Amino acid sequence: MTKKRKEKKKKITHSLCLHTKRADGYRMKWVTEYTFRNFLDSITSRFGNRKAYSVFGDGEDKFISYNRLKWSAEGIGSYLMEKGFRKGDRIAIMGESCPQWMMMYLAVTYFGAVAVPILPDFSSRELQQILTESGATAICINSKQFKKAESYINEHKIMVIRMDDLVHVPSLPEGYSFEDAPGIPLKDHNLNHKLLDSSLPEEDDVASIIFTSGTTGSSKGVMLTHKNLLICADESSDTYIKVKKGMRVLSILPMSHCYEFTVTHLLCLMQGLEITFLGKPPATTILMKAFRDLRPHVILTVPLLIEKIYKAAVLPTLRDNQKIKKLYSNPLTRWIVLKTVKNKLISTMGGCIKFFGIGGAPLDQDVWDFLYRCHFPYALGYGLTETSPLIAGCGPKHRMHKRGYIGKPVKHDSVILLDKNSEGVGEIAVKGPNVMPGYYNNDALNKEVFTSDGYFRTGDLGFIDKQGFLAIRGRVKTMILGPAGENIYPEPIESLINNMEFVQESLVVPGDGGLVALIKIDLEAMQEKLKIGAGEVKEEAEKYLLKLKKAVNEQLSSFSRISDTELQEKEFERTPTQKIKRFLYNRKKNDNK
Repeated sequence: MTKKRKEKKKKITHSLCLHTKRADGYRMKWVTEYTFRNFLDSITSRFGNRKAYSVFGDGEDKFISYNRLKWSAEGIGSYLMEKGFRKGDRIAIMGESCPQWMMMYLAVTYFGAVAVPILPDFSSRELQQILTESGATAICINSKQFKKAESYINEHKIMVIRMDDLVHVPSLPEGYSFEDAPGIPLKDHNLNHKLLDSSLPEEDDVASIIFTSGTTGSSKGVMLTHKNLLICADESSDTYIKVKKGMRVLSILPMSHCYEFTVTHLLCLMQGLEITFLGKPPATTILMKAFRDLRPHVILTVPLLIEKIYKAAVLPTLRDNQKIKKLYSNPLTRWIVLKTVKNKLISTMGGCIKFFGIGGAPLDQDVWDFLYRCHFPYALGYGLTETSPLIAGCGPKHRMHKRGYIGKPVKHDSVILLDKNSEGVGEIAVKGPNVMPGYYNNDALNKEVFTSDGYFRTGDLGFIDKQGFLAIRGRVKTMILGPAGENIYPEPIESLINNMEFVQESLVVPGDGGLVALIKIDLEAMQEKLKIGAGEVKEEAEKYLLKLKKAVNEQLSSFSRISDTELQEKEFERTPTQKIKRFLYNRKKNDNK
């Protein structure tokens, strides 16, 4: 018998990537071309049977290998193309983070179609609005989220793929729920290489349209190309995160969040790591068990998580324990407290933390100071969905010494300040290969946010020092003009308030008589500490706000002092990315903006 010879493929190696010469001058480290098709080929060639994904609680024997990731993506892609989908078609993806989410995304982008990731926290109205505006003709959605889309699906007859098991559900037979409805399995579909090869994506093709829900109330479709996302992940390994073979990664944020998708998933897959999904909402008990059992090396999170840990476990100890307070106030003995707390924090997180990434929103300055002083292995990142997302950052070994500074811009990005004031603070504008080509179907807004020479206006106010380090001062739209035209940034004032005893959260907004601070008080903690009845606690909270106002104003300049306080009894309304919707809380009666 004649032996069949297999066609030899040139193995994609790290060295090959480093020596790939490009006309634009970019030096690639982990891929040879910035397309998701090439990305998938590259990671499979290098890591093959190595574990790519697992779900916490599923056991050691249940995992998705790099090879399996590729086979599934190609199978789903083949099926979609056989059903008539082509390059440029929009396909929505909505569901909690899981391996199937990534399989679907890679399948869609493999042949040049456009993925429309949708945050699972979006309401039915928001979901249907996104489907309409994007023109999506198919949706991959899990059973938990299906009800939100059911009426739209029935009306518009779009293709539905069940994310739970990657099954195409053509219809919902009577007597069946979406969860158990019969359908056509996709991930093991026969590969049609000829069809897949007829539709090759290019670097500047749009890979994703991500609809944001901002603090100002407007929702915009951010177009991100293959190159935008992959070069940001590739370059982040220099600026932001250093990982090594064998490190364990715990994913707790939604994959539809650009920050989580790019830095946790793309970057870590480029380097052959295993990523474990939590599998459940990140409640404290679930997180603690995952930390203990998995002992992760890498976690990315938003400031809200570490701020809660600081306020619940660290701040009360530093403030109320007289012995520790005395040690901490003495520069000669402060290190004892810092080392003890640091070790406790790391132990709580499993004892192996090497990289604790913080991004997605500004970090409280007091928390920042503490993490720096105790040498906790945190990293800071700054950016927007529009920049894929990283603009600047610093890793655990390059922590900033200056309060309020983020770090230097990522390689290949040019960052400038527009309309600088006398203090050197201006609007941050950025130009680089990670910046979006524009908003989907919104030419008017594109003209507004891009300068004539191609810089994207972030809407953030910042300062750049002589060494090139970037500091964030606030948002253009949240900046408040003082009585004599002074620029007042509410975020630093909120930071002062938030670190007062009993304060859970605050929001500083303009009022007719000056600045108004809306303050959420932990009434239960106050009641317990003051030993008062439930009927007395609200009155006591109002008295406390007067004392708080005086204490905070003593630390502020005259033009930025609080004129009034309000007890915020309900939780602040938030965007799906957990930012407060500031536009809902303006206290200026005559301000209709």
